[in-house]
Amino acid sequence: MKICILTWEFPPRIVGGIARHCLGLSKALSRRGHNVHVVTLEFPGAPLFEDVEGVKVHRVLIELGHPNFITWTLIFNHFMEKKVAALGREVNFDVIHIHDWLTAPAGIASKHFLNKPLIATVHSTEIGRSQGLHNPDSFLIDGIEWWMTYEAKQVIVCSNSVKSELESHFHLPPEKITVIPNGVDIFDFDLNVNREDVKRRYGIRPDERIILFVGRLVPQKGVDTLIRAVPHIIRQHRNVRILISGDGWSKGYLEELARSIGLREYIKFLGFIPDSELAKLMASADVLVIPSIYEPFGIVALEGMAAGVPVVATNVGGLAEIIEHDRTGVLVYPGIPESIAWGVNRVLSDREYSNWLVQNARRKVQEVYSWDVIAERTLRVYEEACGG
Repeated sequence: MKICILTWEFPPRIVGGIARHCLGLSKALSRRGHNVHVVTLEFPGAPLFEDVEGVKVHRVLIELGHPNFITWTLIFNHFMEKKVAALGREVNFDVIHIHDWLTAPAGIASKHFLNKPLIATVHSTEIGRSQGLHNPDSFLIDGIEWWMTYEAKQVIVCSNSVKSELESHFHLPPEKITVIPNGVDIFDFDLNVNREDVKRRYGIRPDERIILFVGRLVPQKGVDTLIRAVPHIIRQHRNVRILISGDGWSKGYLEELARSIGLREYIKFLGFIPDSELAKLMASADVLVIPSIYEPFGIVALEGMAAGVPVVATNVGGLAEIIEHDRTGVLVYPGIPESIAWGVNRVLSDREYSNWLVQNARRKVQEVYSWDVIAERTLRVYEEACGG
């Protein structure tokens, strides 16, 4: 098949999980002999065109800017739409696949001028991310999401949790929605890491144990609950350091919160960490904590499972579907510091239990969440949309 994938983020532009999803899926589709073109945004230092393991990546020059994010999004969609139109003269695409609302306008226009079926993957919803619709921007994004699901021939979601959201909020018919989880390339995390060297790079003593968070610093990720859990953790384990990897608009508030509880020396904000270094950091951690209050899937949970680190995650959304409590990880209550501390202390207190979780989790990742399995399931959606 000839496949056109539209995504606003693609490595080296990594904002959330969409970049990793699109990279893993597109490479797996290419490995199966399909002609895959990814249309995405320009990024400093990245070529406008490159071949990534058979995937043809087209980065689009955005010739206008704007400080308002939604206005900028509508502007870059115009330039993406022009690029798809130009490619359409050279490649007779079979299907157009867009990811979240950010590329919906370009995808919908491309569907109509190329007369090809549109597939939309909904990674999360505005009403879920914002815990309601509270301002005009949220209502607009929510409207674009509805428009995207209406125009799409088939809709893919990463979890049953998101499927339920679309059915209840947009009244989308169940038969239009297919649940296909995110994936992970386990070989990216099959590393021989010197943990002492990694600790030294981050100023951590050899005897200190690493509690790691990876993700965007926004309210839905629940990092404030993790910080509030620290006093409860150190009552049992004083030789710990909490490393917070990621960036976002809540960073200043979270740093102030860490100072206000008087335990700033235990908490280190690392900012954005490149994927290659992040894999080493994960492999060196003693526990990965995912304290989200809303999480449609939680690709970082898969990465932790693949990296061989025990995962403590809140019992919400897709996380509750990925992790089997007390078998492949530990599930805790969202928004409750004492519950998160209980999960972390449970893992840190019992090395045999921790190793058992890791072994079970790694086996599940190999069997269920490989990109080749996910690509095959995605192809079946494409074929159905094309009438095959």
